[in-house]
Amino acid sequence: MGMFLKAASIGGSIVVIIALVIALLKALIAFVGFISIAVKIVIVLVFLAVFAMVGFLVFRAWQERQKTPSI
Repeated sequence: MGMFLKAASIGGSIVVIIALVIALLKALIAFVGFISIAVKIVIVLVFLAVFAMVGFLVFRAWQERQKTPSI
């Protein structure tokens, strides 16, 4: 009986270590997925900000051109 418990404890500890490694890898994959989505969102927001800024500058230049009388 003592030998069975020793074998079960070694096998059980190996199974637990494998389960912990799998859980860690799942969490790591989820974290990398979250970070990649966050980076994509930031890239899109920066692009939209640059696009809006260019549009604003074009509008402002157009307004300035309308204010000055053409000769």
